[in-house]
Amino acid sequence: MYMEKKTCCVTGHREIAADKVEYVKRELRREIAEAIGDNYTHFLSGFADGADVYFSEAVLELKAEYPNITLGAAIPYRKRLDKLHEDVRTRALLAGCSEINIYSGEYFSGCFMKRNRAMVQASERVIAVHDGRDGGGTVFTMREASILQRDLRIIRI
Repeated sequence: MYMEKKTCCVTGHREIAADKVEYVKRELRREIAEAIGDNYTHFLSGFADGADVYFSEAVLELKAEYPNITLGAAIPYRKRLDKLHEDVRTRALLAGCSEINIYSGEYFSGCFMKRNRAMVQASERVIAVHDGRDGGGTVFTMREASILQRDLRIIRI
């Protein structure tokens, strides 16, 4: 029996206070496990430092327990992918991805927003790691999720 793929993406801050990192990792893992329980099988990450990387690590750890889940990478521009491959940690995470989508050949000022919008459009659920600030990519993505009536789960830090 074919089941339609349900997708969940992440948005969050790059810099997370050291004393909040374990809390964020635990909450991301809990949210991902809950999404799996709600029949989500595909998880999208923008592969930025901080929340995105913690999310990607948690998805791949849970994949050992739930082999039907997949991780996708949403990369804003081609040279960003090259830069990610320079780092051993992110290179290993990218190797665990079932797909890598690149949203622009070249960097331009709105390429991260374009990537974030595409992730929300492709997802039914968005997990946000948010510290309360009023601006930036995380808030933009949370607003986009609200506009598109996505199931928005917020981990407040």
